[in-house]
Order: sequence, then C-alpha cells, then structure tokens
Amino acid sequence: MQNQEKALENSLEALTNRVQDLKASLIAFLEKLEREHATLSWPSVLNNFALLSGQINMLNKVLKSDKTPALRNLVLLPLKLSQDRDEELEKMTEGRVPAFNHEVVPNYLRTKAEPEVEERELQLKQKAATITPEQAQQKQINSMNKLVNRLLDMVNNAKDDWEGDNTAMRLANLGNSNPADTATLIGAVTTGRNLKPIRPPVQGQHSVPGPPGGPPLSQQQRPEQHVPMGKAPSTIKTNIKAGSSTHPYGHR
Repeated sequence: MQNQEKALENSLEALTNRVQDLKASLIAFLEKLEREHATLSWPSVLNNFALLSGQINMLNKVLKSDKTPALRNLVLLPLKLSQDRDEELEKMTEGRVPAFNHEVVPNYLRTKAEPEVEERELQLKQKAATITPEQAQQKQINSMNKLVNRLLDMVNNAKDDWEGDNTAMRLANLGNSNPADTATLIGAVTTGRNLKPIRPPVQGQHSVPGPPGGPPLSQQQRPEQHVPMGKAPSTIKTNIKAGSSTHPYGHR
C-alpha cells in the first residue's frame, strides 16, 4: 500500500512538473504573439510549436509510463467545501480559485465532458461507423488533392508576381542605359575599337623632354633659344666684318 502511494506521489509530481513546463512555454508564446506580432517571423512560430509539441509528447510518455498508476481508476473527492477565502489555494491556482466552494467543484472535479460535448462526440462516432474504408480513403484523397491544388495555385501566383517584378526591374534598367553606347564601350575595352593609335616619331627626329606633365617635343618643336644681351651670333659678326671694308660713299 505504501509503495502504491509513493508511486502515485512520484507520478503526480512528474506530471505537475511537465504541466508547469508546458504552461510556461504557452505563456511565453502568447506574450510573444501579443507583443511581437508585427516582427514575428514564421520560423520562430514553428520553433515555438515544435517546443510545445515536444513537451506534450513528454507529458504523454509520463502518462503512459509503466511506473505511472492508472489514474482513471482513482477517484478524487472533495474533503472540505467552504465559502471562505483560502489564501493557500489561491496561491496554488495563481489567483484563479479563491475558495473551494460548491460553484467551482463541479467544473474542477469533472471527470466527464459536458452533455452537449458528449452528444456531439456520439454523433461523430456514429457517422464514422457508417463510412466504409474505401469511402474514407477516397475522402482523404480528395482532401489531399484539394490541398495540393491550393498550394500549386499559391506557388504559381507567387511565381507570376516574382517574374513580373523581374521584368519591371529589367525594363527600368533598360530605360536608364543606351545600348549603342554600351556596345561602343565594350568594343573599346575589348578590341580597342574607335581609339586613335599613338603615332611613332619620324626617323631623324629626336624627342626632347617637354615641360613637366606634357609629352616630349621633337627637334622641330624646340622653342627658340634666346641670345644673351651684348652678344651676337657668329654669323652676324661675319657679316659685319665683311661689310666694313666698303663704304657707300667710296674710300676714305
């Protein structure tokens, strides 16, 4: 008897811990949906769903464990009902149940669903029993085809939008460029088309360094040399000597 009670206590503790973890994850996810709904991405939502699914699976494993007693065979009975406020109960339920009275007991200690829910569940079971396996299979196939067609329509619409955006971008880029100028630039870069060749210097002419930053000068482009004041070139001196022997008015 003591072993069963200990096993039940351990099982309830494990279930409580799993439920608390699941509750904390749900609260965090709901707060994220409320505060970050404008910037929340779909991968983040999927990660939260994956976390919740894993925690639910762990809770099911604890319930199906061999160490967990069959809880459905146990009966939970209220030992005391009171209209007075119970601070400990309110703290345990985080303010949801201030008093354990006749109003809350039927809801919190309910072991069966409400009559409306039971009736609806019974109707679904009867309807499912009248359907043959072939009809159920065909219904599933139709549902899957409908889902696949809807996904294909969504993909095609997204593809058309994407192609339309690319076409608009290409047209916008073509409007900002000139094909003729582009072809001329490509020809100049690749084959040197329309570029003037550099002429080599003529034989017999020597290039002379030009001014800083400018091209060299040939012999014919040399600037004239300035003669210093007071000195005449040798040709001028020869002409003066040759003309001094003759006077225009005869000999002296």
